[in-house]
Amino acid sequence: MSDSRYRVGYALAAKKQQSFIQPSLLEHSSQRGIDLIKLDPTKPLLEQGKLDCVIHKLYDLNWKQNIQTFREKLPNVPVIDSPDAIERLRNRVSMLEVITQLNFPFSESERFGVPKQVVVMDQTVLSGGEGLGELEFPVIAKPLEADGSAKSHKMFLIYDQEGVKILKAPIVLQEFVNHGGVIFKVYVVGDFVKCVKRRSLPDISEEKIGMSRGSLPFSQISNLTGEEEKKREYGEDLSLEKVEMPPTSFLEELAKAMRESMGLNLFNFDVIRDARDGDRYLVIDINYFPGYAKMPCYEPVLTDFFWDMVTKKKSHV
Repeated sequence: MSDSRYRVGYALAAKKQQSFIQPSLLEHSSQRGIDLIKLDPTKPLLEQGKLDCVIHKLYDLNWKQNIQTFREKLPNVPVIDSPDAIERLRNRVSMLEVITQLNFPFSESERFGVPKQVVVMDQTVLSGGEGLGELEFPVIAKPLEADGSAKSHKMFLIYDQEGVKILKAPIVLQEFVNHGGVIFKVYVVGDFVKCVKRRSLPDISEEKIGMSRGSLPFSQISNLTGEEEKKREYGEDLSLEKVEMPPTSFLEELAKAMRESMGLNLFNFDVIRDARDGDRYLVIDINYFPGYAKMPCYEPVLTDFFWDMVTKKKSHV
């Protein structure tokens, strides 16, 4: 190991800082000669000591200006990631446009896409039980904004027009696709890609569709950790161990294409396997700077990424 020490500054909201900046990560990074430095977002970055890299997940305009000034003065110091690139993931429409705009060759077997969806901006349309366009019930209703707040995670499974009436505009209505009650969360850290399995909403039979009425609220069921899953049953006798992962090469190629298209290094995306076609995968969500502490062995993965950033000293945005 080199005698040089590197300083990686971080600017994160309190909740994100608490979950991400674990003692284990600090120790792992320190052993590689990397010190993680808490930044004060209200003060100029240029006045907070030498920085070899900056990571962040803050959205206010003053912070964006702070980053802009820093990058103008020190263009070779990596800032992970560009605020403008991050902004695209805060809207559930522009978020999934990333996937529809990807254009590159894949294997003939695996295919990818996004669920059909519509955006309803007019509250009167919802109040009248309308707004589905070409979609058919059931649908999933998601807030248009995806800013990480509790409100942005408030989602509903909508069975009929009466269920639509309880929604608040602006809202995204997305077709519900049966997917075996399993969601694949794909974590991306630079070149590193890791997929984990999580429980999701169970499949809905035609019989249940005919019997169900109104709406069903649900939260981010996929965010249960492995230990929590053992304590909580969701779905009908589903063993995650028996669920086959998507091909690693397929996910790595998809992640690489997304990373290059978005200009982002730190994100994850949620994928489901269409129950009607086992080779068809749908991306349903993309999150910037997700809960990496839930990812197995996140400390060495993030430390390796920091090392790559500070030693290459290239602007990656």
